[in-house]
Amino acid sequence: MIIVMKPGATKEQIQHVIALVNDYGLKEHPIYGTDRTVIACLGDKRAVNKDAIENAPMVEKIVPILSPYKMASLEVKKERTQIPIGPKGFPIGGPAVGIIAGPCSVEDRRQIMTTAQAVRQAGCIGLRGGAYKPRTSPYSFQGLGLEGLKILAEAREETGLAIVTEVIGLEQLEPVAQYSDVLQIGARNMQHYPLLEAVGKVQKPVLLKRGMSASIDEFLLAAEYIINAGNPNVILCERGIRTFEEYVRNTLPLAIIPALRERTHLPVIVDPSHGTGHAYMVPPMCLAAIAAGADGLIVECHPDPEHAASDGAQSITPQTLSQLMPKLRRVAEAVDRTL
Repeated sequence: MIIVMKPGATKEQIQHVIALVNDYGLKEHPIYGTDRTVIACLGDKRAVNKDAIENAPMVEKIVPILSPYKMASLEVKKERTQIPIGPKGFPIGGPAVGIIAGPCSVEDRRQIMTTAQAVRQAGCIGLRGGAYKPRTSPYSFQGLGLEGLKILAEAREETGLAIVTEVIGLEQLEPVAQYSDVLQIGARNMQHYPLLEAVGKVQKPVLLKRGMSASIDEFLLAAEYIINAGNPNVILCERGIRTFEEYVRNTLPLAIIPALRERTHLPVIVDPSHGTGHAYMVPPMCLAAIAAGADGLIVECHPDPEHAASDGAQSITPQTLSQLMPKLRRVAEAVDRTL
């Protein structure tokens, strides 16, 4: 249920209601808005005396939460969440669209530094790159590990870009949290619940990718695991789902953008590289995603895709990225956004 406080409720009055909620064995999640405070209450509500809570000072009303995901729901928080990332604190989910670009995997220092400079010059706000790579085949390149994280951190120091890199397991969480700005949970780990709870205890933004066969409810419930563990800074990422089609690596369902915006206050970004698997499809899908309301993009960009250690076929070049950005800017302006 949601306890809606009246405008002007003091900290003491809000804390009094929280104490009442705790007395009934419920876990509170206060959400402080610009106009009023809302207290989401999670737990077994059968023994709760709602009248007693509703009669507390400055309580306006109590509203049931109907969706299975509580904290991620628009029922709980009407204002859209903005999540600052990186050294410059760019707000994902705000009026401006944020572009994150970089290679699938960190291969060496020269590759990352070259890409980082190109990405920054193009006007992007973040650099992506996998130091740890979960690969379908055990014989594929698995990443540079800690060395790759250190290279990414050096690129951040040189360019000021936010670093987005994947956490593939509980063992990698500590080093990734130490060196990166945004913790990425890949599609294969969307339902790795112990990992979701673990990143929920780390106070850094989490980029959560949709599972290859996950429904919208399953996607949002995965986000709920992170928020319920204590981290409200979840960025949802659509990266395509597995269907019967063979001309694309995955089917990119851009209709999920308006669908999510009707259900959740969390920001939504799109990965058109994994969503198509073909570099020539990436620019038009970037344009379409922003037109559909995406808060950002995460794109694979490599200085030499033909010799990339992974995902070269879906990686655009820095030149393509620089040519794409002005077009993205015009589409963003057409839908009342900036870039």
